[in-house]
Amino acid sequence: MSEIADFDALREAMAENSGQPEGPARNARAEELLTAAEKLGIPLAVIEALGHQLKVYNYSSEKGKMFVPFARLLRMWDERPEDFDAYETHSLHWVFKWVSAGMLDQPHVPLASIEKWLGEMEHRYRLAGHSERAVRSAEHSVAAHVGDVARAERAYAAWLAADRDSMADCHACELHGQGWWQAEQGRDAEALQLWGPVLEGEYTCAHEPHTALASSLVPLLRLGREEEARANHLRGFRLVRAMESMRGAYAEHVEFCALTGNEARGLELLAERPAYFTDDGHPQSKLDFMSVVALLMDRLTGLGLGDRQVPGPAGREWTARELATHAREVALALAARFDERNGTTHVSERARARMARRPLVERLPLGVRSVRPAPPPAPVAAPVPATGQPDLPALLAEARRVSDTLQPGAVEAWAAAAAAAEGAELDPRDRAEMADHEAMSLGPEGTGLFERAAGHYAEAGDPGEALAARARGAYVRALAGDVDGAVTTVTGLYDEVLALYAADGTGIRQTASVVMSRARILTRRAHGAEGDPAALAEAEAAVREVLALVEGRTGEDVRLAARVAEARAMLGELAGLAGDLERAAELFAQGAAAFTAAGLPWYAVEYEARLASLAHHLGDMAEAERALRAALEHGGAQLEAPGRAQLHLQLAEVVGGRGEAVEAARHALEAAHWADEAGESATLGAWARQQLGGFLLRQGRWAEAAEVLESALPDLTAETHGDGAVVQTQWWLGDCLNELGEHRAAAERRLQAAEIARHWPEQHDHATLAHLAGESLGQAGLAAEADRAYARAGGLWRELGNTHGLVRSLRARAWLALSAQDGLGEARGLMADAVRECEAAREAATDEEFRQQLVAELGHTHRQFGDLLARSASEDAEDAPVREVFEEALAQVVRSAEAFASLGDGALHSRTGAELAAGRLEADLGRPADAAARARAVLAAYEGHGGTEAGDGEDEAVRARRAEAEQLLRLPGERPD
Repeated sequence: MSEIADFDALREAMAENSGQPEGPARNARAEELLTAAEKLGIPLAVIEALGHQLKVYNYSSEKGKMFVPFARLLRMWDERPEDFDAYETHSLHWVFKWVSAGMLDQPHVPLASIEKWLGEMEHRYRLAGHSERAVRSAEHSVAAHVGDVARAERAYAAWLAADRDSMADCHACELHGQGWWQAEQGRDAEALQLWGPVLEGEYTCAHEPHTALASSLVPLLRLGREEEARANHLRGFRLVRAMESMRGAYAEHVEFCALTGNEARGLELLAERPAYFTDDGHPQSKLDFMSVVALLMDRLTGLGLGDRQVPGPAGREWTARELATHAREVALALAARFDERNGTTHVSERARARMARRPLVERLPLGVRSVRPAPPPAPVAAPVPATGQPDLPALLAEARRVSDTLQPGAVEAWAAAAAAAEGAELDPRDRAEMADHEAMSLGPEGTGLFERAAGHYAEAGDPGEALAARARGAYVRALAGDVDGAVTTVTGLYDEVLALYAADGTGIRQTASVVMSRARILTRRAHGAEGDPAALAEAEAAVREVLALVEGRTGEDVRLAARVAEARAMLGELAGLAGDLERAAELFAQGAAAFTAAGLPWYAVEYEARLASLAHHLGDMAEAERALRAALEHGGAQLEAPGRAQLHLQLAEVVGGRGEAVEAARHALEAAHWADEAGESATLGAWARQQLGGFLLRQGRWAEAAEVLESALPDLTAETHGDGAVVQTQWWLGDCLNELGEHRAAAERRLQAAEIARHWPEQHDHATLAHLAGESLGQAGLAAEADRAYARAGGLWRELGNTHGLVRSLRARAWLALSAQDGLGEARGLMADAVRECEAAREAATDEEFRQQLVAELGHTHRQFGDLLARSASEDAEDAPVREVFEEALAQVVRSAEAFASLGDGALHSRTGAELAAGRLEADLGRPADAAARARAVLAAYEGHGGTEAGDGEDEAVRARRAEAEQLLRLPGERPD
């Protein structure tokens, strides 16, 4: 510990320690500082050091330590109150509340002692002239803790009725406590109404809105307000993540994950805070934490994941089942200690109820990467009737029903029938259909099974279906790459089936199946023929044969209707290969409509998706949006996760492109969720999260956007997603962090993005990012680093010929230089450079619009030059050197006004702002008449720009300028005319 030589050094050390992260290290330093204070021999130094110790203990996991320093402070007050200054007197009474709450949270403190302490608090507050408000709030906490609802309601009413005074908790904390009680009593809507001003940022403090955001999660879920719950989780967890003292709020975020199907994220949260399993300094928050750990582990066990390894107390490995048992035992043991102290069962009942909660939402996507743990696969069993044996005839009938009508699940239905038929005698038709559908499920590996199915069909007396099965096998060969072999095979089958059909040896359905397989194979060959007209023509002729055979003859046969729809879509595919994109889009639309009309909307999905891509390419965004929405609607529950993710992501892009950021964010969120479900978190999921973060940013939802973008970054790679996506994500994240006041972190993100952009041929992004990094570094108080970033940006702006960027970087560096000791000379030089760059560019400009933009930039530069000089000379203007600087500042501001005046009415507000700045400087220089003349000129400039009464629709800038001008006219010796 550095030596503390005097009271000022002690205060400086305590202030520095206050800014350190919560935790044992900060607490230990506070203890060292108390020892140092005692050596100074100054009573107030000891009082302040004890107060500092109390504060750091309260905001840590070692809250139980604060009773000793508080008892000592109270004794010092009783013995020598004159040693306390006004601030420490206020602080002593203020921390009564901390200590009373702290006693309540420690089960070893007897309830009688807490009640006695409450009376002591009431007595001392009365003596000090304070309201009962804080006392009644403390009484309410005691009553609520022991489960005395009647007393708690009385205390609650008295709390609200008492006057707010300097001892009342801040508005944010009071509203949180009031809302908590409403939620405890099942009045969720009332709770959220009370929390509203805190959640919206109207009232804040060191622990708010952190706790209100956490407390709001379950009430929002119970009310069905899932979007708000998601947002509050992302915002709130970001706030509590680094605060050791907020174990209770942290627990509510874990609980939220357990109740919304986000078990994997809950495990991630537990892994981030291993000390929370064992920290004993605050038993109440440990009880809360272990209760939700048990809840989460029970949820995992219920999903069949009881043997999964999970984060737990250090020293051993834990499975979910083992940790559930341990956490429950710890929680109930702690609850029992509280109940023994309180003489009630309320705490145990509350803990049991919390551990027994059931999910409120089956799955609430959060946007951050967190794949749901997959339970072990359950064996698929065939339906078993009352006899105890699988009902094979029923299974066969169901399989034929779904396959004949092209319903989803046909392959699975035949698999179930095949499993039930193991060892049973089957007729050839049954064996044929089972083999046929098994082959369909195997893809390229199913060729041999198609042949077996064909043999069974032939044995069953259906030669047409045998040919169809062989044709399906040929198509599978084409998909596997043997297109020429498939063409040869299917050509022979095609000739056979047509001859058979002509002889009435088979039906139209079987014939259409072979003809369609041939068309598919020839279309496949056309894809590989690189636009060869002959291949395209042959494929188109084959597709039209399908239509010629089937169209107008489908009747009630769904299979034949599907052939017509697919043929239309295949013609669209071939038109696209031929380069006729408009015709392709039209035919895809026809195919999709035909599938829908046939009652097979899930088959329309592929073609609506293709149509959307074509429409997007053709610039028809309305049609692209319609098609994407139709694809999602048609796919319904049958749409698989990868396809659903792709469609939502495309729709997010289209909707976002027309400025609908809220809806676009919803689709990007869905895309991220379904990408995770599809096992594509690191690829498609990362894209979706990146887009979601951008759409949240556009809505000003900075904390949510930051959480999502941080989650996306580890998966975004230049190889998979392109370095542009990585840079954009870092850029957006830097913007979010800057808005959240995390300036150092924002600068790191911006510099990382700039380093990637440094290697790009076009350097505008590199320059912009370096400039933004300079802003963040300056806001973080890192002046030297900020100057280097601005200098880097300035060099790039110069190379790019961007005068505006160069001038702004020079101005920013000037302001940084001014903040340094003896930095006025350098600051003046940098501002002068900015003026020269502007003037040179203005003189060289040939485009009149660009020249006027440079004149405006010059006006702003002169104005900032004047402001900088004026700020550098804060002493009395009667001092000659200071007066000289003021005169120089005035000259710069006058030039600013002249530059803006040359631009006419378009720069009116900028000109009058400069005029008023000049007026203030003239007043400081003792020239009130000149100042008043400028004020009158400003008032004259705004004649006809609206009334003089606020609220009459007059522009805010006009009102502000007029008010300032009137103020200048009130200088001694000057009055308005």
